[in-house]
Order: sequence, then C-alpha cells, then structure tokens
Amino acid sequence: MTEPKHAYLFLCVANSARSQMAEGLARWIFGDRAPVQSAGSAPTRVNPYALEVMAELGIDLNTHHSKSVQDVDPNTVGTVITLCAEEVCPVFLGAARRLHWPIPDPASPDPTIPRDEMLRRFRTARDTIRDMLERFAREEFGA
Repeated sequence: MTEPKHAYLFLCVANSARSQMAEGLARWIFGDRAPVQSAGSAPTRVNPYALEVMAELGIDLNTHHSKSVQDVDPNTVGTVITLCAEEVCPVFLGAARRLHWPIPDPASPDPTIPRDEMLRRFRTARDTIRDMLERFAREEFGA
C-alpha cells in the first residue's frame, strides 16, 4: 500500500501548464511508486504548448484535462505541491504536507509573443520542474 505522504497533488491556478507538466513528469519519474494528480483553482484547458514540449520527452498529456481543486478528494492526497510564482496559489483544505515550488507561469494571453519564445518559456518551466522532481524523488524514495 502507498504511504499517505506518497500521494501527490500538483496545484496551480488554471491547471493548464505547470501542474499538468508536473503531473506528467511525476508519473514518468515516480513510476508506480506513488499516485499523482493535478488541479487548479480556476481550471481551463491543457495548454497546447504544454502538450508539445512534453511530447518532446515522449510524455503524452493528450488524455489530461484541467480539473478543479474542489473536486479532489482530500483523502487521496498526502503531499500538495503548489507551483505558483507571481499569482495566488489555490488553497487545498485537506490535511496534507505542503510544499511550494515557485515556477513562473510560461503561459501568456499576449498574442504578440512569438511561437519560439513561447516554446522556450514552456521548455524552461518543464525542465525546471523535471529537475526539481528528480531531486525530490531521490529524497522521497531514495532513488
């Protein structure tokens, strides 16, 4: 049985980029050692740039969808990791360990930002989250 602290929820506002990438990366890095989910306080849709940069690593987020933190059963979460940097992070009311990894939001509603710049921003966020998760997995699982 999975230890309660080894059930992870990644949170950001829209559950469209950072938390979705973290969920996909954590499943890839943690394997079957821990259940992983993500959610947001104002869910929208998975960002197409997140889909694209994760596919570069062979991680398919096409079956993912944005979820509300209000729909997460607190009994399924041992550790909440918030990923907000410049915005207010969602609140999770369950009795879980809380960690905060401030990652700047790569998404932008500004249509003048070139595609190459958006991809760079999403790759930076993805790679930062990946590095943090790899270190975290070594601490959590001794791997």
